[in-house]
Amino acid sequence: DILVINAARDDRHTLAEADEHLWDDLMAVNLRAAHLTARSAAGDMVAAGEGVIVNLSSNAFLLGLAGYPVYATAKAGLMGMTKALARELGVHGIRVNCLIPGWVMTERQKSRWVTPEALQECLRAQCLKREIETVDIANACLFLASTASRMMTGQMLVVDGGRA
Repeated sequence: DILVINAARDDRHTLAEADEHLWDDLMAVNLRAAHLTARSAAGDMVAAGEGVIVNLSSNAFLLGLAGYPVYATAKAGLMGMTKALARELGVHGIRVNCLIPGWVMTERQKSRWVTPEALQECLRAQCLKREIETVDIANACLFLASTASRMMTGQMLVVDGGRA
């Protein structure tokens, strides 16, 4: 009765590098997989008369961050899908929301993208001057999956330390 969709591939690229193969690959992981997963689970939720879907997006699209335009486009698409599914599935008692994390310090991020300079730049842009940890996202996800948010659907919950 609860589905959390957390698929992402945030390979860095420029517009010039984003040919149709990269576009298709990144859309497949970042958007198509979410659509297919939600579609697969929705039938059981409709039959049960309730359910929760939480899509994980990224603040990359809200901030217009450079360095991965296809990724940002796909993550923006997740918000559109969230709103459309909230409207379509709400009549069946299913809530659909979108959790939008900032730069979470996962092992992948630390091994591939985090540099002292990049981290300091991110922290300078945040109101809260500390790193976002996986537990911060997990707690927000638990809120969206719980009855504490029972009247929320089609919404974005941004957890990015107040980055502007």
